[in-house]
Amino acid sequence: MMSYLWIKALHVIAIIAWMAAILYLPRLFVYHCSAQPGSIQSETFKIMERRLLRAIMTPAMIVAWLTGLYLVWTSGFYKAGWFHMKFLFVLILSGVHGKMSALTRAFAEDRNVHSDKYYRILNEIPTVCMLVIVVGVIVKPF
Repeated sequence: MMSYLWIKALHVIAIIAWMAAILYLPRLFVYHCSAQPGSIQSETFKIMERRLLRAIMTPAMIVAWLTGLYLVWTSGFYKAGWFHMKFLFVLILSGVHGKMSALTRAFAEDRNVHSDKYYRILNEIPTVCMLVIVVGVIVKPF
């Protein structure tokens, strides 16, 4: 039981880190759009985006997935309806993560083709997913 609680705590910590990064990265993209390619400002954004993705966002997602799979397997929650909803939205979050990874590469290669408005809208997807997941896990509506 004690190991389950430690893994659950690690899962929550990983989720907090993942969400912080997945909400911050598109904000960096918004500001990066206005920087002239090749400028010091643009190069600084590239470093910030790469480090956020590689040092925080991706490791946090991996830990969240691994601990989450352990928790769902040992608890039997995979049978619950609310868990299926949560899992769907975690898959969507993971897809957004992949999209942001590709966008980070595009910015690194000075190939951004989107406006700041695109990134502002993209920034809302993780927020909606987070709301659905938290309500699903806490309220367990089905």
